[in-house]
Amino acid sequence: MSANTTTTAVAPFSLKDFFKSFMLVELFKGMALTGRYTFRRKVTVQFPEEKTPLSPRFRGLHAQRRYENGEERCIACKLCEAICPAMAITIEAGPRQDDGSRRTTRYDIDLTKCIFCGFCEEACPVDAIVETQILEYHGEKRGDLYFTKDMLLAVGDKFEPEIAAAKAADAKYR
Repeated sequence: MSANTTTTAVAPFSLKDFFKSFMLVELFKGMALTGRYTFRRKVTVQFPEEKTPLSPRFRGLHAQRRYENGEERCIACKLCEAICPAMAITIEAGPRQDDGSRRTTRYDIDLTKCIFCGFCEEACPVDAIVETQILEYHGEKRGDLYFTKDMLLAVGDKFEPEIAAAKAADAKYR
């Protein structure tokens, strides 16, 4: 016998398994389970009118926040771009005209790539980028889900009270 030959083990024939298969036991178990739930009260949520409760840590649409004086929070540290596993964030930085501090000139998020992991929010040292509780948004074509800096700031401006309340509620767990 040569050294290159291998033997394969064949599963032993089981009479019990044969009869279970022949008598369709699995099929009848499935039918019994279906029958158990057939006459129970149905639970249906009429989505647009009724909303199911969301987890306080739900991660939805991205937004950029501003300080109380209206200045954008993002300091262009690029930590969110570096930590994004899907490479959905693109940032370009430059000096600001008035005081020369470094700020973003371009901040884009491609939501078709984003996996909503929340790493960008966790990496941000100034809470500039957040994921809101908003889940009702859509895009009819790929470009509709490409959010620019102005679009992200507009979302942040519109929903700042809800974002601040969610951050305050989650602060004790961080």
